[in-house]
Amino acid sequence: MANMAHHTAPGAPQADGGGARAEGHTSALVIVTLLFFMWGLITSLNDVLIPHLKAIYTLSYVEAMLVQFCFFGAYFIVSLPAGALIRRIGYQKGAVAGLLIAAMGCLLFYPASFGGYGLFLFAFFVLASGITVLQVAANPYVTVLGPPRTASSRLTLTQAFNSLGTTIGPAVGGMLILTAAGAAIGTAADAATVRGPYLALAGALALLAVLFWAAKLPKIVDDETVQSRSQSQGSVWAHRPLVLGAIGIFLYVGAEVSIGSFLVNFLGEAHIAGLSHADAATYVSVYWGGAMVGRFIGFAVMRTVSPGKTLAFNSLAAIALVLAAVFGKGSVAMWAILAVGLCNSIMFPTIFSMALNGLGKHTGQGSGILCMAIVGGALVPFAQGAMADAMGVQLSFLLPAACYVFILYFGAKYAAMYGGK
Repeated sequence: MANMAHHTAPGAPQADGGGARAEGHTSALVIVTLLFFMWGLITSLNDVLIPHLKAIYTLSYVEAMLVQFCFFGAYFIVSLPAGALIRRIGYQKGAVAGLLIAAMGCLLFYPASFGGYGLFLFAFFVLASGITVLQVAANPYVTVLGPPRTASSRLTLTQAFNSLGTTIGPAVGGMLILTAAGAAIGTAADAATVRGPYLALAGALALLAVLFWAAKLPKIVDDETVQSRSQSQGSVWAHRPLVLGAIGIFLYVGAEVSIGSFLVNFLGEAHIAGLSHADAATYVSVYWGGAMVGRFIGFAVMRTVSPGKTLAFNSLAAIALVLAAVFGKGSVAMWAILAVGLCNSIMFPTIFSMALNGLGKHTGQGSGILCMAIVGGALVPFAQGAMADAMGVQLSFLLPAACYVFILYFGAKYAAMYGGK
């Protein structure tokens, strides 16, 4: 799953007193990387739960997509309050608070298993609220835990572990939830299969909260003193790359999440692969695993090719693959849609960095706007759900294809950014 990328700029968070010593950086980076892994795993579990809950409560696709609506809607609602909370209590305590809120959301899955679909949706919102606080608090650590010149490589490392979590999540969820559901009898028994995995997640998150609380991490301060008054005068909204980048983040996250959300049902179609939910969940891991592999490939490619050109190429490839899935059948359609994950790999951090380029003192505000744009993960799947109800799952993938068209435009328009070839 996509996570927030940060770029160092005047006014960006700095390690207090010039940063922790190198030996302290390693243990701190390990803990922060664990956080990236956990929220990747939790986010991708939604792709397993959506078809599961749809079958249990006989939901339409629109109703099933309320899961992503509540989950990613939390990013839009909670991002600004989370920022205010972090400024008040600090980054380290903020990360602990986010972990505990997320753990509370996982615990709510227990009463939801016998309380109905509405309580499940509330649990998703609470869980995502915790993850949002966690992202706002934990991301700045990646940029300050070491020299600025290696910040990009640290971001690649943490994002790779986020992708590892999204890769493992569907396979584990398919085994623990969908396989168990296949043996369960009745709605209550089916719903009960979520209890064990989410109680285990609650325990893991609580343990991470304790570790984060006890860890000796460098204090991070928002350095306002180094800003030049000559930089970035005027409104942040006057920065056109930021505005277009926010639209790009909205559409990218929407497309990525929407494809993942419909994969199990798509692969279950008789003319595609005819897979059971449990078997299809394994292939969802292939989709997210492609993003993990692609991040390393993209990191190497973008050392010589401009990020804008790389973004445009990946967007064009994603459009072609989605169209092959929409108008194809059998293994061609199946592997085409799974390969979109590889194209998604570099999109989020590339759009994010390009949108923030040159913002100077407005970098923090721009980051907040881009984080709120993640609400695309709530709205685009909801819209695709309406299309799936009206015209079928396969044709509904035309919506993600349209999202990638705008990202192609953004990449091509700003292909000259950061130099490159």
